[in-house]
Amino acid sequence: MTNQQTYENHLHDTEYRWFAIYTRYKREKVVSKALEKKNIDCYLPLNKVTRRWGRKVKELEIPLINCYLFVKINKIQYIKVLETENVLKFVRFSKNLIAIPEEEIDLIKRITGEFNDISVGTECVKKGDKVEVIGGALTGMKGLLVDKDDRKKFVVELHSLSCNITMEVDPKFLRKITF
Repeated sequence: MTNQQTYENHLHDTEYRWFAIYTRYKREKVVSKALEKKNIDCYLPLNKVTRRWGRKVKELEIPLINCYLFVKINKIQYIKVLETENVLKFVRFSKNLIAIPEEEIDLIKRITGEFNDISVGTECVKKGDKVEVIGGALTGMKGLLVDKDDRKKFVVELHSLSCNITMEVDPKFLRKITF
């Protein structure tokens, strides 16, 4: 008897779905431009950060998640993405090619549009209160509140990406809730 394992593949013949791809280190912007030239819908979430070197202060836009880029493709475009220079592979979960829900991409777009100096982590958040944002563009978003160095941090878990996004939210815009 052979124990053949079947894997999930969310690529569809005609429907466009979001997938994450790995790129070479510090090549996210180059890959994004190359994919756009191929008419492939892609999204590179950028984080605005302030860097200081002595007296110099510079505003930079760096990728929110290193070596990650999101593409909205169908089955026909899969090979075109892989053939793009500096693309290493598609992000898989236990060897499964899983589509990322549109809501999670929209959430990342909302977050990067409103906040600066966002940090991303892959550790599971175990401590903190469950909260809801009650003001600003993220009103209605639910997540966990974590105290770090006496600063309020709001953590949003993105289950399909196995990571979370941390940002500072004014405590007056948070309300404790129970899920």
